[in-house]
Amino acid sequence: MRALEWRDVDLAGKVVRLRPEISKDKKGRLLPLQNELLEIVRRAHANRRFDCNAVFHKNGKSIGDFRKAWKSALLSASVGKKFVHYFRRTAVRNLTRAGNPEKISMTLTGHKTRAACDEYNIVTEAHLSQAIEKLHSHLDGQPKIPSVSVLRETA
Repeated sequence: MRALEWRDVDLAGKVVRLRPEISKDKKGRLLPLQNELLEIVRRAHANRRFDCNAVFHKNGKSIGDFRKAWKSALLSASVGKKFVHYFRRTAVRNLTRAGNPEKISMTLTGHKTRAACDEYNIVTEAHLSQAIEKLHSHLDGQPKIPSVSVLRETA
């Protein structure tokens, strides 16, 4: 986010276009702006300085080391040690469990392979139980009339 510039943001279209040179995997991609993220970018736009291209800055100066700010935020919030990378794992899990096709989830999170995505999409015992409940619900909704007909015997 330190490298994100206003040229990357299309507020009217509600998207951010990540340039390949600022993307972790060196591939550009499009990120829709909705809900809280849209509001954050709108607030940044309201505080935009025309002498600074950066979307996120401090008094027109580039944001320094993110890790320092992250540690301060964790201390202020009293949430203990958390890693920013956890958000990527949470995003994969939430996108998948919301019913999005895997390819779309991977595109949004920047995963190139299914194996990498699977590393983040952790399955718990509760998820397995929910899957069995969904299966039973599906089967209970099926017609009770046999769908196989007995063939006539021929001589």
